[in-house]
Amino acid sequence: MPYEIRPVRATQWREIRDLRMDALRDEAAPLAFLSTYEEESAYPDEFWIRRARTSSLDAGPAADARQFVAMSDDGRWVGTAVTLIERAGQRDFEERRIERDGAHVVGVYVRPEHRGHGLIDDLFDAALGWARERALHRARLYVHRDNARAQGAYRRLGFTATGATFTGAMGPELEMARIL
Repeated sequence: MPYEIRPVRATQWREIRDLRMDALRDEAAPLAFLSTYEEESAYPDEFWIRRARTSSLDAGPAADARQFVAMSDDGRWVGTAVTLIERAGQRDFEERRIERDGAHVVGVYVRPEHRGHGLIDDLFDAALGWARERALHRARLYVHRDNARAQGAYRRLGFTATGATFTGAMGPELEMARIL
C-alpha cells in the first residue's frame, strides 16, 4: 500500500489529537502507551496545540521533537512516530540524568488494518533519519515487557534490549536501543 510519510504541521493539532485518541482506544493500548484514553481525552485544546507547535515542521531546525505521520492514499492518517532529542546532562522522564546525546522514539502507532505492510519501517526511517540529521548516533525507546509484537518489530528494525527497565503506570517497560 502506498503511504506518504511526513512531519506534522502546527495547524494539524486536531488530527494529532484524534489519531492519539484512536491509538489509546486500540486493544493494544494498555501494553503500548504510558497513558490512557481517559487521561488524555481530558487534556484541553491548548495541550494539543502546544504539542503540535513544538513537534511540527513549523517548530524549525532547533526543535527538540518531531512527529511524523503516515497518510494512506486517501489522505487518512494511519500511523505516527515521534522523535525526542535528549541531551547529555538533561533529565529524562524518569528524572535520570541522560549520559549522552541521543534520540528517544515515542508514541509509535499504526492502525490495525495497516499493520504488516512495512509502514512501521517507513515511519522509523523518517523518525530516525531526522535524528541522524541532528547529528545523533543513538536512539532508544521503551516497550512493555508483554508486548511481544512491538518488541519483534523493534528488533527487526535493529533495536536490542539494553537491560534498563522501569515500571510505569501500565507495568514493566524494557529499554531498547540502536546505533543510527
